[in-house]
Amino acid sequence: MRMNVSAEPGAVDLRPLSARSVVLSLLLGTHPPELPAKDLVRGVEPFGIGGSTVRAALSRMVAAGDLRRADGVYRLSDRLLERQRRQDDAVSPDTRAWDGDWEMAVITATGRGPAERADLRARLTALRLAELREGVWLRPANLGRPWPAGLDEVLRHFTAQPAGPPVALAADLWPLDAWADTARALLTHAERARHPADRFTAVAAVVRHLLADPVLPAALLPADWPGPALRAAYEEYRRTLTAATLGGG
Repeated sequence: MRMNVSAEPGAVDLRPLSARSVVLSLLLGTHPPELPAKDLVRGVEPFGIGGSTVRAALSRMVAAGDLRRADGVYRLSDRLLERQRRQDDAVSPDTRAWDGDWEMAVITATGRGPAERADLRARLTALRLAELREGVWLRPANLGRPWPAGLDEVLRHFTAQPAGPPVALAADLWPLDAWADTARALLTHAERARHPADRFTAVAAVVRHLLADPVLPAALLPADWPGPALRAAYEEYRRTLTAATLGGG
């Protein structure tokens, strides 16, 4: 079976801290995603990044189309609003009671180029489906999200039930133990971090890891699944960071 989430057990993917990454995290965690320059400067200061560096980063982000600026307030661009939607869905997924049904998508379009195939794979992965074999994608039907109408031109969408044990099928489709090991490593790293920059990079990795959570029904998950603990850790950090950013306003 094909493994659909690339993960090395226990690996912690920590990326370098930058003014841009902190600004984006502040705005992605704020609803609506807009903050005055003074609040962004204050929010970045605990990470050892000076105000002049933040202002220079803001100018570059506006020029690059990441942000929009009006009356001294910076807002996420439309492209990054979609990223915020995906992040919000990863942190608080819309789930429903599972009755045993599975979603199945079968690709019917032919003659597509590499870029089109890669885009379709990315869209199906974003819908939290996993590839059973080439052109056949599955997941339990426990998500409340609507099915995108635009995909009907390239695939057929069905409701199905596997003949074999669904727990075994889920384990074949996703490397659940590896995801859980990495989640626990991230939780430990975030809890032990003492410097604000270290904790920030750990929580940023938490968000990236949540984007790869298949969000399966509890009946299909291994015991002690760390997904809820990972989401709670992020939400606590987001509230603390937002309060610190806005507290001096």
